Amino acid sequence: MGRSSASGEGTRPRVRHAGQLGWDDGLYDDEPSAGSGGGRDSRAGDRGRPDPGRAGRRRGQSHRHGRRGKRRILRWIAWVLVLAILGAGAAGYLWYEHLNSNLRKGHRSAGNSAAKKAAPNAAGQTPLNILLIGSDSRNSKENLKLGGSKESVGAKPLADVQMLLHVSADRKNASVVSIPRDTRVDIPKCVDPDTGHESPATNTLINESLGRGGPGCTLDTWEQLTGVYIDHWVMVDFAGVVAMADAVGGADVCVKDNVYDIPKPKVPGGSYLKLTEGTHKVKGKQALQWLRTRHAFESDIGRAKAQHMYLNSVIRELKNQNAFTDTGRLMDLAETATKSLQVSEEIGSVKKLFDLGMQLKGVPMDKINMLTMPRIQDPEDDNHVLPKPVAADKLWALLRDDESLDPKDRKTSGKKDKGPAAAAPASLDVTVVNGTGADGQVPTGGRATGVQDILRSEGFTKATASTVPGSALTTTVTYPKDSGAQGKSDALSIAEALGMPTSAVKVSTDVETLTLTVGSDWRTGQTYPKKAADDDDPLEGTEAVNGSEQDACMDVYWPYRF
Repeated sequence: MGRSSASGEGTRPRVRHAGQLGWDDGLYDDEPSAGSGGGRDSRAGDRGRPDPGRAGRRRGQSHRHGRRGKRRILRWIAWVLVLAILGAGAAGYLWYEHLNSNLRKGHRSAGNSAAKKAAPNAAGQTPLNILLIGSDSRNSKENLKLGGSKESVGAKPLADVQMLLHVSADRKNASVVSIPRDTRVDIPKCVDPDTGHESPATNTLINESLGRGGPGCTLDTWEQLTGVYIDHWVMVDFAGVVAMADAVGGADVCVKDNVYDIPKPKVPGGSYLKLTEGTHKVKGKQALQWLRTRHAFESDIGRAKAQHMYLNSVIRELKNQNAFTDTGRLMDLAETATKSLQVSEEIGSVKKLFDLGMQLKGVPMDKINMLTMPRIQDPEDDNHVLPKPVAADKLWALLRDDESLDPKDRKTSGKKDKGPAAAAPASLDVTVVNGTGADGQVPTGGRATGVQDILRSEGFTKATASTVPGSALTTTVTYPKDSGAQGKSDALSIAEALGMPTSAVKVSTDVETLTLTVGSDWRTGQTYPKKAADDDDPLEGTEAVNGSEQDACMDVYWPYRF
């Protein structure tokens, strides 16, 4: 046995088939091994006398051996890199699939989507409309812990927060419109996608739509009310709000006085939000308290305004963090978002949600406007509201026509394409319904027949008064969804003949023919009250908040100050 250069160590054994494994065993030798010409020669007579031939061969073999070794090392490094890249790709794919599996998805509609998608502009772009829903479900330990009582477990959830996010076709401005949860509206027939249970059409509070057919039913209700085509819905519950607020890192909110939203005599409930006067960064449970505060902000209307302020602050925070372009930040947010949100199936993948975010990132903060639907008190219940006649219809028309809610940005030129020419008035079947009792007063007797005669005098000789009463605060002309653009043109011709605004024309899945419902705004008279239609500002009394308002502060109702 030869010896190594270190005392007490045996010769390093050589690796069998080292060359076949891709590395050179000779790289491990600290010295040339015995017999290789580098140690003492065993032949005494040759001691100290080098053999030129052997030395030359040794030099040639060493160079060739070195080149082969280097090539093998490079091949080995290349294979390691390939495996590393493949491993990273596989890990990325598994992570991507993990995020996708987090997402909970549902049907976009509950079977009664009534609106038509807007035609693309000259650049091929269309507006983007997303319904944001906040569920009050307590049907999980996390949600129950954050609010509510054990008695509420198992109850159908209510859509206590409802906001429509409208992003213009050119992606240069955005609007958010809230409808208060206690707004009484017509809810269409809805089929629950999970159980198959069918809920008939009804007139009740809009927050009940969620329990009648899931988020898709809430979307159908909005479409029927506004005529705006809604592309997607996104829903979040209490626990999801807390998780998302933590993931964002908090958002700045402001109150003008110290606030403590706790139960009061004869006013049970409260969010338990407690803040001192001034600006605070809220996150987690405190963010949820801010979003749920109602009594301290005086009403559901005040709560909606506070929610708009919070949402504006979150958008500013994300922009400041470069969250739309920072890959690491996006990965953190994606993990939380996919666990916290439930979405309509059309955006039910991480890529689609990412693409959606990219469409929103370019909208400047001063081009984001948020407000609450114009409304009036419900004559049937002082605690409820109704869409304000004419003003609400004008607001919906602005959204349908992709107009900015900021007056200075309104388009002043270019008329919308009215579609095909309307059919001859005498060829149109028109049903006239008396809906004048919607304001709580006794309906005007014979009103359907009276307006039928007005229509006939305008050439609509096939107009017929219905014996079935209806209910409408504002007079509307509805056309069947399956009649398409022709039905809309025919309905517009009726509105024009009576001097009604185009915002009064709506599509519906509940009518089979053109239907004129005479509302409480036209109880008497031979002509439609144009002045009322012209005088109502759709943005008046809507608690509008602009995204550039960084110093906005909430008023605090005096009983909740400390």
